[in-house]
Formats: sequence, C-alpha cells, structure tokens
Amino acid sequence: MLALVYHGPGHISLDDCPQPVIKAPGDAIVRVAKTTICGTDLHIIRGDVPDCQAGRVLGHEGLGTIESVGAAVSEFKVGDRVLISCISACGKCEYCRKGMYSHCTSGGWMLGHTIDGVQAEYVRIPHADTSLYHVPDSADEEALVMLSDIFPTGFECGVLNGKVEPGSSVAIVGAGPVGLAALLTAQFYSPAQLIVIDTDENRLAVAHELGATTVIPNRDGRADVQVMSLTNGRGVDAAIEAVGVPATFALCENIVAPGGNIAVLGVHGTKVDLHLERLWSHNITLRTRLVDTVSTPMLMKAVLAGRMHPARLITHRFKLHDMLQAYSVFGAAATNQALKVIIEM
Repeated sequence: MLALVYHGPGHISLDDCPQPVIKAPGDAIVRVAKTTICGTDLHIIRGDVPDCQAGRVLGHEGLGTIESVGAAVSEFKVGDRVLISCISACGKCEYCRKGMYSHCTSGGWMLGHTIDGVQAEYVRIPHADTSLYHVPDSADEEALVMLSDIFPTGFECGVLNGKVEPGSSVAIVGAGPVGLAALLTAQFYSPAQLIVIDTDENRLAVAHELGATTVIPNRDGRADVQVMSLTNGRGVDAAIEAVGVPATFALCENIVAPGGNIAVLGVHGTKVDLHLERLWSHNITLRTRLVDTVSTPMLMKAVLAGRMHPARLITHRFKLHDMLQAYSVFGAAATNQALKVIIEM
C-alpha cells in the first residue's frame, strides 16, 4: 500500500509499505477514504516530537470503511463507514474512566506517533469499539474528517480550558486551523468579544468571516496594546494560545485579565518564560491539555444538525499520490493561503 513515511527530521517520502493486519482482538483495519495533514505532523517532521521514530507512517485524522475486525470488536462490522479518532482509548483504565483518553494506559495519541498512522491506504485502529465513530450515509465526509482532531482539540483544549462563558471576552492568538476551530466552537457560549490575532492577513479575513468580532494583524508585535484598548485596559477573560511558540505564549500572559484563564492549545517544542512575578497576584489560571476527544460525539451531532460547518476550513484537495505536494502546500500555509487540506484515496 502507499503511505507517507517519516524518515527522521526533515525527511518524508511516499513509500510502498506492507498492509496492516489485526494484532489484537480489539483491532480493526480501516480502508482510508480521506485524511488530512495536521500542524502536529509538521512538528514531527521538524524533530519536535522525538519519540516518533524514523519509519513511522504519519497521520492521525481520517475517515474510511471497516475492512476487517478482531474477534473482540462488537460495535463495528466489515463495511461500516467510520470516523477515526486521533486518540485511541481502551475505555476501561483509570484515565479513561476519568475521561482522560489521551492518557489511556494502552492507547492515547498513538496513530502517526507510536504506531503507524492514517496517511495511508489502510490503517490498524487499536481499541476500535471506543476509538471509532459510525458515519451516517448522508454525512459530509470532508466535514467529519475535521472532527478527528482539530475541532475537539480547539473545543476541549481552547474553549473548555479557557472557561469561555456568555458575555465574556476571548482572544485567540493564532488563526491557523486549530485556532479557527476554537473560534467556531467558542460561539456555542456566546462571548461578547471574540478577538483573533495573527500575522497572516488572509487567515484574519477568514476569522472575520467565521465570526470574530475583531481581528488584529500582529505584524508590529503590539497586539497586546490593541487588546488592552479594546477591553478598557482590563484584558480578556480567556486568552487561547493556538500557535505553540514562546512569543505567542508571552502575548497571552500580557493580555489576560485578573481572574482570567490562559489555555494552551498550541504544540510547544521549546521552553517558554512564565512571568509569575507579574501574574502571581492576578488570580490567573493556566491550563494545558492534550485533546481527549470526549467531545467528538457532541461535535458530530452539531455538524449533522447543520449547526457547525467544519468544511469551511478546507482550502486544498489532493490525491494520495500527490501527498508530498500536499505537505509542501500545507508547510508554506501563508504563501499558499492554506488552512486544511484533504487527501482523498
């Protein structure tokens, strides 16, 4: 089968790989129909995720059809269309019982990380009963692929951790796909201010179309001054960091209001400065989280009911044999005005 393989920092290729087989009774083999590329994949390629080893098939987002199932799989059968969760969960361990699927003792973020992922014609899914979701016949496949990762991530790690509430003020620092997913899902709670900050004018224009009340181009590095002006010098109740670099984390520290929340949504590969000398007396709550995907069923209902439209983030489409071009386009997102790309098998 064809698959996108990571060969160490800076090196990927489209290779002919062995087709996966059932290894445990709870496994399912899925014939992938559509997948996408995540910013986390770019972090892996840059060497920011050292426990992802050379030879790994990348990808943790996708949708397809069940090809075969292990003897213990009871919720799915051959031929079922399924959404693949980026997080594999046994549903039984201590962490799963707390809803912390990301820390499942025999699962968590495995696909495209510690086991072969979904940027391939076929993928093996451990704990299939609790790591896959049925896809209705009438569903928009491209929209649902967005629910594998970025929408539960934006919602859980950004909106829920940021404690977004009706009438509150929210700043999302970073208008990439996951930041825009946070923007769309924050609107479930009707905040009064939804400020989006980025250096990319195209992404800010998209953010405005998707419901941002104010967009701030941070080319001069003075977005904090504008945020404080917009909030009468108070700052925002929720500062959602959606990039994963020290400068954007520092910006969130500068704009959060007393009693506010900083929610870390970006993937951080280097250390940041935590300015406790300024924040210690301000009742600030800092929250980090790896997505647990506990919200996926709710988000799927919202999409199927027409209350949310994740496909609005899709800007480019490719076939699997053009995967390297897809990475090139996604890796230079600003130049190519790219948000999410869809790869069809």
